[in-house]
Amino acid sequence: MVLSLVIFLPLFGALFILAAPSLEEKRIKWVALAVTILDFLVSLPLWFRYDGDSGVLFQLGQSAEWIPSLGIRYEVALDGISLLLVLLVTFIMPLVVVGSVKTITRRHREFYTLLLALQTFMLGAFAARDLFLFYMFWELMVVPMFLIIGIWGGKPRIYAALKFFIYTLFGSLPMLVAVLYLYTKLKAQAAADPSIEAAYSLDALSSLTLTLKEQWLCFIAFGLSFAVKVPMFPFHTWLPDAHTEAPTPGSVVLAGVLLKMGGYGFLRFAIPFFPLAVQQAVPALYFFAVVGIVYAALVALVQTDVKRLVAYSSVSHMGLIVLGIFALNPDGVRGGVYQMLAHGLTTGGLFLLVGMLYERRHTREFSEFGGVAHRMPVYAFFFLAITLGSIGMPGLNGFVGEFLIFLGTFRESPVTAFIAVTGVILGAWYMLTTVKKIFFGEIRNDANRSLVDIDRREIAVLAPLLLMIIIMGVMPAPFLNKMEASVQAVVQGYMTAVGR
Repeated sequence: MVLSLVIFLPLFGALFILAAPSLEEKRIKWVALAVTILDFLVSLPLWFRYDGDSGVLFQLGQSAEWIPSLGIRYEVALDGISLLLVLLVTFIMPLVVVGSVKTITRRHREFYTLLLALQTFMLGAFAARDLFLFYMFWELMVVPMFLIIGIWGGKPRIYAALKFFIYTLFGSLPMLVAVLYLYTKLKAQAAADPSIEAAYSLDALSSLTLTLKEQWLCFIAFGLSFAVKVPMFPFHTWLPDAHTEAPTPGSVVLAGVLLKMGGYGFLRFAIPFFPLAVQQAVPALYFFAVVGIVYAALVALVQTDVKRLVAYSSVSHMGLIVLGIFALNPDGVRGGVYQMLAHGLTTGGLFLLVGMLYERRHTREFSEFGGVAHRMPVYAFFFLAITLGSIGMPGLNGFVGEFLIFLGTFRESPVTAFIAVTGVILGAWYMLTTVKKIFFGEIRNDANRSLVDIDRREIAVLAPLLLMIIIMGVMPAPFLNKMEASVQAVVQGYMTAVGR
């Protein structure tokens, strides 16, 4: 029951906001904050109740009949990977609400309703153990984000929102066809063998026998959807526009959580269900991941807009995560999952920081800044610290994930690992150059002389992020231990299926 409460509590909050028309606009944000904080507090016991050494992979679950005639159940549970991602969602969302106080100045009721509904859909997708239920949450996530970008975004927001919607729809429709095909195939096998249950449950689908051709077709359908969401090169072009035009809270949710859905989908569905196709696709996946890492880093180097630079850095980092996942050994997969968490914190933090600067200067062009550290020393400290986490400074969270990814990738393909390292070097170059251009030197633009440093509300948003960045950098063991059994299950299941 606790997991279901964590999933649906934000949706209840959204419905309350809608059902209380007398609720003043200025109080709506406080209701949203209370709901997200409560959801985080309710989710915390999941960390302590999940026992990775119990021998039971999926725990804390709940299962009930939903549409039995169609084989659809409400079935949710957590393993070590989904547990960490659920906690990432509940940790980030209160910070998003606090960070939106000055950014969102109109239609508060609609915005916070959409934001809370989006939280439920993200949590549901991470926890779903029924393929149809997962697909439902997966598709529902698109609507709130589309509206958040389209209503509260920048001037070209309609273009960015439509591009996001079209790309996502393009990726999701083939997956729907594949989902229905898998169920139809399982139903046919169940008719011949009464011991097989015809259902969308992942446990039932694990008994499905697919030919290599069927695995390839389904992998392409699922993989396309996940590749768009990551996003992998060459399906990445929607992301810079969406990030740049989205309001700051939308960018934080997009970078902090939504992009992780693609990596999670590969781990939860593509690798376990289509291992033979994955084995043959690995060289191509390495190629697209490495091209994305290096290409996005090179494009980031020439950006003149700070937010757009962070968006391209996100594409590069997500390529690194895909590389770790498809190393398909324990170190690579551990690193991929760890980097998903690290990226959610650091890139989410960077978008918050860029938003705070934009609120003061209403521009994100590098040419408008310089010497900002003289006027905003506390802001400069947080920006530098979170940037160091993003580029993988030892002692901060980004280092752990990157180290494990390269360790795992080097064992499978030293050449691929060597090329990917250039993306990390370029990443350090453009991020440190960003810090130099914004904060150091003399104040050249008189508008920057009136800048005011961040206040207590903004520090309250950034401090928890920085604290977690440090904790994950110096004490990675608790997080790695939680995911270990799940990582081993993914890798061993794949190895067994391909005969390695």
